[in-house]
Amino acid sequence: MGLREAWSAVRATWWAPLLGLLLGAACLFGFSLTQPREYVSQTQFFVSTTEVAPTVDAYSSSLFAQGQAASYAELVTGSRTADRVIDALGLDLTTTELSNKITASVVPGTVLLDVTVTDSSPERARDIARAIGREFPDLATELEPSVEGQPPVQLTVVDAAEVPTGPVSPQVVRNTALGAAAGLLLGVLLALVRAMLDRTVHDSDEASAAARAPVIGVVLKDSALDKQHTIDRVPASRAVDGFLQLRNTLQHLGGDDPPRVVLVSSAVAAEGRTTVVVNLGLALARSGHKVAIVEADPRRPRFDQYLGTGSGPGLTDVLTGAVDLDAVVRPYGDGNLSVLGVGASRHDHGDLLASSGMRAVVEKLRGANDFVLVDAPPVLPVGEVAGLTAMVDGVVLCTRYGKTRKVQLDRASATLRRVDSAVLGCVVTVVPARTELAKAFGYGFDSAPPARRALPQ
Repeated sequence: MGLREAWSAVRATWWAPLLGLLLGAACLFGFSLTQPREYVSQTQFFVSTTEVAPTVDAYSSSLFAQGQAASYAELVTGSRTADRVIDALGLDLTTTELSNKITASVVPGTVLLDVTVTDSSPERARDIARAIGREFPDLATELEPSVEGQPPVQLTVVDAAEVPTGPVSPQVVRNTALGAAAGLLLGVLLALVRAMLDRTVHDSDEASAAARAPVIGVVLKDSALDKQHTIDRVPASRAVDGFLQLRNTLQHLGGDDPPRVVLVSSAVAAEGRTTVVVNLGLALARSGHKVAIVEADPRRPRFDQYLGTGSGPGLTDVLTGAVDLDAVVRPYGDGNLSVLGVGASRHDHGDLLASSGMRAVVEKLRGANDFVLVDAPPVLPVGEVAGLTAMVDGVVLCTRYGKTRKVQLDRASATLRRVDSAVLGCVVTVVPARTELAKAFGYGFDSAPPARRALPQ
């Protein structure tokens, strides 16, 4: 996966990094609030040698003091120091508990000894550090062998302990930031893994390879079109422009002899077939063509819902001889578009759609119109499409962005080719506007027209 594909995957699954960021920050923030607060108070000793050996030069004295400071760093955290401090302050702590609260280190290259006390109480941390400042020099003096009645090393407090102004732990801001960063990273990884495991159609190359036919149209996701269903009821938009582009492409397929009777199907259900048939028919009629659209999916009729043409007799009634074709074909709009609904639902509709009567209906509509669009059932779940394809000039397969799996589109195309159907191309539907596929098809419309500049007087 290249950088461009990775960025597209993250953008397509933008909610995963955002959710990871929020959850990571919230978890670490909540965890930090549950942790006990700890305060640190520090004291600092200066380790020096006494002038009991005049023959010892200053450099040697400094090295001796540094060596002693390192030894004192171990001693000050030991049990002897802890016992003295416990007795001095009357603490309700064991020697081990207090020793664990004390740390010491020598400032590199110096004779300074830093002693740090960590405690849940800021006042007690200060008191313990000050007690160490009083008790530890005496302990060191007792342990060091005296020279001429004086200890060879002297400890002086140069930085007395104070009450800490705030806790050092938990570091709520830092922990929250780390949680947010970790969550964001996990969200990005989730988006990338999801994209690598995703087997649905996301770009024109995938759709074209699976269908073994070119992508001849892209229909963008549009909330207004979802509600109103038809392009004559919504304002100009990139979704509307997608149907106009599909119309132009269809008119030029085959050069001077474009397909006039086109069956629109899909691999599985809910891929946007009816939306494509209805709005492609409206787009063709808008350019002055005589167009008939035929509803040939008795299981899920949608023409009445989309166009409001009524749910009376229709195609199945014509095929059974109950009514004449001319009596059930309804004009829509300015009259260039004719609508043939599915009619009454029957258990033998599969046989009716494959009958010679259906072929006669198609041929009659071909003779009376420039284009005939047939809204057919999906290819894989049912078998009626194979019989219908012999009556049309070609098939357009609809595939829904991010829903249709590539293997489903491949199987649908293979099924059609086994019965010598001409797959004219595929239309990718419900494409999010911010995807690379949407950007590749058209530049779209601005959300508002540009303001007009006043002409100079």
